Amino acid sequence: MKLGRIVGTVVSTRKDEKIESLKLYVVRDLSLSITEKDSFVVAVDSVGSGLGEVVLYSSGSAARQTNMTDGRPVDAVVMAIVDQMDVHGELVYNKATDTGEPGRPAEE
Repeated sequence: MKLGRIVGTVVSTRKDEKIESLKLYVVRDLSLSITEKDSFVVAVDSVGSGLGEVVLYSSGSAARQTNMTDGRPVDAVVMAIVDQMDVHGELVYNKATDTGEPGRPAEE
């Protein structure tokens, strides 16, 4: 699994019938400090995630192991929405206070 943030959507009016009902997102890879990397992937959403959310995704053959993607021609799938993440005992991410911009607290 990899850590990423959903930064965009992909709309395709013509696609293989095996992926017709699947929602596609652009997922930007994240570092352990929740900063964006240059790399990204287009992933199928299997958990009802949305724009701006920090997620866990899997790629390769593991992407076809969810109920939604089994037997479908996909190479990446969002399989979890991250609520909180601790690294070395320190809180580095909390969904409740995330704004999507590093170093900027959520508005109340």
